[in-house]
Amino acid sequence: MIDVFLPEKRSWIMSLVKGKNTRPELIVRSLIHRMGYRFRLYQKILPGNPDIILKRHKKVVFIHGCFWHGHKGCLRSKRPMTNRSFWNKKLSKNIERDKRQQKELHKLGWKTLIIWECQIKNLDHLKRILADFLEPLKAKGRKK
Repeated sequence: MIDVFLPEKRSWIMSLVKGKNTRPELIVRSLIHRMGYRFRLYQKILPGNPDIILKRHKKVVFIHGCFWHGHKGCLRSKRPMTNRSFWNKKLSKNIERDKRQQKELHKLGWKTLIIWECQIKNLDHLKRILADFLEPLKAKGRKK
């Protein structure tokens, strides 16, 4: 199968793909903020440059695009039929890099959560995922 766009047009289209402050990131940030947590964004001192950092609690959240990070079993992660060798190599490298960075963070004592782009559609489910990851922090902080 041949790409329907000329290389210049494809390059322009790909340049529009955002890496930071995406709609899924803004939704997750808003939910975490409403839960009462304060956080930092994109701390380059940590492996993988996490999207959300709760430094005081040593927890980080990554918001991954299903396509770019290879969400298994998700329809959005289907690889393109054109230029297969390029895409397989690129996306496989992304997945391996993500695994390596997760291991590095765990070795440094950080707990990680990955939110997939497709999980943003169901806000109730997303809130439960975030609460399961973050709420134990609130329970620890309470004085009895």
